[in-house]
Amino acid sequence: MGTTDNQPGLLPGTLDMLVLKTLRHGPMHGYGIALHILQVSGGVLRVGEGSLYPALQRLLAAGWAAAEWGVSENNRRAKYYKLTPPGRKRLGAEMENFGRIIGAIARVMQAP
Repeated sequence: MGTTDNQPGLLPGTLDMLVLKTLRHGPMHGYGIALHILQVSGGVLRVGEGSLYPALQRLLAAGWAAAEWGVSENNRRAKYYKLTPPGRKRLGAEMENFGRIIGAIARVMQAP
């Protein structure tokens, strides 16, 4: 499917939801977030830096994520992002809305 930079298959706001969902597992740096999404999607969703970092900035600005500097597994300085309580609430709302949209699309596609 390529990168989310020009991915026609992702609905607007989906990347933010995927990042919030990924952060439910605990703090992660940007590369870890992108790798997790890639692995869990079976290699279909490749999140490029040009999409991921603006999404992370949006989440930070909204208060749905927080960040702090730490040391990565390969002993390099990295910014770690974590889900905030408002981010958990937002994720729940996003997942509910996404479910409604997917259901509606499925009904349209299955209609004669």
